[in-house]
Amino acid sequence: MQARTLRNSAGASSQGWLLGAQDSGFDGVDVKESRREEQAGFSTMDESEKTGVPGTSRSNRLLIVDGHCYAYRAFFAIRSLVSPQGQATNAIYGFIRMLAKVQSLVQPSHIIVVWDGGLAKERMTLLPEYKAQRAEMPADLEAQLDQIVSYLHAANVTSWMKEGCEADDCIACLTARSLEKGWMVVIASSDKDFMQLAGPQVKLLNPNDKTPALWEAREVKLKTGVEPRQIVDWLSLTGDSVDNIPGVPGVGQKTATQLINQFGSVEELYRRLAEVSSERLRTSLEQSREVVRRNQQMVRLYADVGCEDSLEAMTVKSPDREQLRQLFAGWGFKKLLAELEQSQLASLPEFNLTKTV
Repeated sequence: MQARTLRNSAGASSQGWLLGAQDSGFDGVDVKESRREEQAGFSTMDESEKTGVPGTSRSNRLLIVDGHCYAYRAFFAIRSLVSPQGQATNAIYGFIRMLAKVQSLVQPSHIIVVWDGGLAKERMTLLPEYKAQRAEMPADLEAQLDQIVSYLHAANVTSWMKEGCEADDCIACLTARSLEKGWMVVIASSDKDFMQLAGPQVKLLNPNDKTPALWEAREVKLKTGVEPRQIVDWLSLTGDSVDNIPGVPGVGQKTATQLINQFGSVEELYRRLAEVSSERLRTSLEQSREVVRRNQQMVRLYADVGCEDSLEAMTVKSPDREQLRQLFAGWGFKKLLAELEQSQLASLPEFNLTKTV
């Protein structure tokens, strides 16, 4: 599989939005071991394993990584890193470090990295300007994507892309299939659209957050003021400037939260539109009725796109150390080579977060 070159699918403007964190730099991902479980909520996950609650045991915990999100994050976090042949390797190195850290935090039984395969035709038909404002992928990053995929193959981590399918929808599909099996899912991404999936068995982990906090419904409600099941309606009112989706004029996040809390849903809001006290707001909502309906289809994740045949195939496996050794040597990653030699783990080496090569 080759990673698809797209517009900035995890652009700088969307970084950090989900958890409200400022860009803390690459080293900001690192958290002391003694604070990890308390801040991330992993003690709760471990307790659920003891009680035998379905879907929460270590034996069925799927980590889904948003590939382009992590590649962009790695690329901009580390600058001026090249191989002995003079080729850029900053995104490769950062991706390896970040993925290893997330895997160490989550301790999944299964793992997959999902890549964008293009923009959804359904959304483009509804809104031809969808994501049109995003900058093209930097050439130096584009040149590293296939190398990142080569690393994943050597590490025996499933890397998957479906042509013509956005990563968000593929991740929603994988999440739905996992829940049918009673599995727990951790989605590693900074994309706010995943808030609609958050729940007791679906947790969100943002690579830009200074602490590895896992989000569920409570955290989504604290951030937005609405429940995960209301996120689609909430975003349909506010729009999404990152994806070039216009909302209702005069309706920001605060007003959208007030409307959703008052009426419960967009359907009920329009059924009782006369109860909106502000004439200006009422008029704006009435004039934007079709826009809101369209936005609901734009921001709702498509979980029926069809996804990877076997969840079991994503089981965490031991890496091909010889392939990793060759890749690291070719890229000039001396530190990773040394760690690979020292590591006696059967799975992916747990690398420390350092920029030393």
